Amino acid sequence: MQRPPADADWMAAAIALSRRGRPTAAPNPNAGCLIVKGGKVVGRGWTQSGGRPHAEAVALAAAGDAARGATAYVTLEPCAHASPRGPCCTDTLIAAGVARVVIAAQDPDPRTDGQGIARLRAAGIEAITGVLAAEARAAMAPWWTRQAKGRAFVTLKLATSLDGCIAMGDGSSRWITGERARAHGHLERAQHQAILVGRGTLVADNPSLNVRLAGLEGRSPTKLLLTSGSALEGWTAVASPDAIDDVDSVLVEGGAGAASAFLAADRVDRLLLYRAPILIGGGKPALGDIGLTDLADAHGRWRLTDSRLLGSDRLDVYERVREG
Repeated sequence: MQRPPADADWMAAAIALSRRGRPTAAPNPNAGCLIVKGGKVVGRGWTQSGGRPHAEAVALAAAGDAARGATAYVTLEPCAHASPRGPCCTDTLIAAGVARVVIAAQDPDPRTDGQGIARLRAAGIEAITGVLAAEARAAMAPWWTRQAKGRAFVTLKLATSLDGCIAMGDGSSRWITGERARAHGHLERAQHQAILVGRGTLVADNPSLNVRLAGLEGRSPTKLLLTSGSALEGWTAVASPDAIDDVDSVLVEGGAGAASAFLAADRVDRLLLYRAPILIGGGKPALGDIGLTDLADAHGRWRLTDSRLLGSDRLDVYERVREG
């Protein structure tokens, strides 16, 4: 059956909603849901803090009786298992009388994994799958990485001059990028459970690493320090890039030593490269040794997924290309 062209547009909106639940939905996935009837949104929702209520429950509550005969757009297959924390979303959608359910990604959780889709169809509801699946998985990247790989999702942030420096030769680095780029960086902080710097950055800058955006101050991440020693009060010491997996998402923000360590360990999944239109010359380089011994091995590892101007600064976003 041919899919209506509008399905992708509505799903894109549902995916945008799903990002509002990241990372507060943990340990549950940050799903999004739209209820659409007659070309209009009658209900919308995203997974709430702590994982409940689920996106479908929020959207159906907003839609009320208008959900009957409507189309539900969900970024992840509705759950099909009972939980003491809340109702099964598949059964809730059936009870609400929706006519269609358009699903982006199938849930890899074995308690659902196709069972939600099958139950919807058995109830006579049209269930369409695979609409913007890759985009939905990217929006849920921390949870998806935990499910598929059993580890944290790591973003590395680098703010550099055009010649690849992160600071002047004397270590001063405030500010390389402008206000818009820095505001975007704070938004990225709010999207991660933890933020990490190395000992050198802590000593040189004593960073607060909080979120300084109006309304998002409460989303400041846990502070991690990459060190072989102990951490100060308010910080958690981690001895290596492999010692971070008790959280779902980590933003590595500084400095060159920490960045190099995570790249050398191949623990970076996403790279944020902010570049200011300045030249420093003789400054501190963004990276040290990352274990590369053959230039050929450097190619094919990174895929550009986004590029934009933030004021006068350029942001390029890359994702690590991995097999499987």
